[in-house]
Amino acid sequence: MRISETFYSIQGEGTLAGLPSVFIRTAGCNLRCRWCDSPYASRHARGSERTIDSLVEEAIRHPTRFCVITGGEPMLTKGIHDLAKRLVDGGRHVTIETAATILPHGISCSLASLSPKLKNSTPGTSTPVAVRRRHEARRLRPDVIREWIDHYDYQLKFVVCSGSDVAEAIALLDALDRSIAPEKVLLMPEGVDAAAFANVADHIVEACKEHGFRYCDRLHIRLYGHTPGR
Repeated sequence: MRISETFYSIQGEGTLAGLPSVFIRTAGCNLRCRWCDSPYASRHARGSERTIDSLVEEAIRHPTRFCVITGGEPMLTKGIHDLAKRLVDGGRHVTIETAATILPHGISCSLASLSPKLKNSTPGTSTPVAVRRRHEARRLRPDVIREWIDHYDYQLKFVVCSGSDVAEAIALLDALDRSIAPEKVLLMPEGVDAAAFANVADHIVEACKEHGFRYCDRLHIRLYGHTPGR
């Protein structure tokens, strides 16, 4: 498997924030988000080949049952189904962090952390037109999102840059035509430092209070800064 990095840290985002977790970050992504916080695993994908055995052995060395398979886009990675099954069968709780543009096809997964990409993710005008168009065509797959939420425990995490993003997220939730508990919807401020979070945090908190959504902080960045492997 093509792996960008592995590390042991705490989960910084979502409903499991604060839990010690083993992270397995795959290399490669089918999107080109403007604000991507791990370009070394996506548009500038770096990594090395790892066997599933070596990844499982590394995961079980740590005193936690929580594992996170992230990216990049992990669902692109050859071997992802075998890795996830090995971990789950071994008693690990496996979170898969995905943009939900690729069908799950029965993958073993304890928690699907789905992060549909809103319009704010589209690259700016300095990015080649072909890349921007490809991202826009791929970034949102309601049919795929439905497949995930119909068959897995899940959370829906939206990156928010402005008030219009909240309205866009709500419109998507309505279009999904599913009974989604509001506490499964997470609104997360865009940014890679606490100062950037502050620019939009107040608005997000008010939106969460209004709709019953969950405010999603980025604890790892508050603790360690924007640092790979943390």
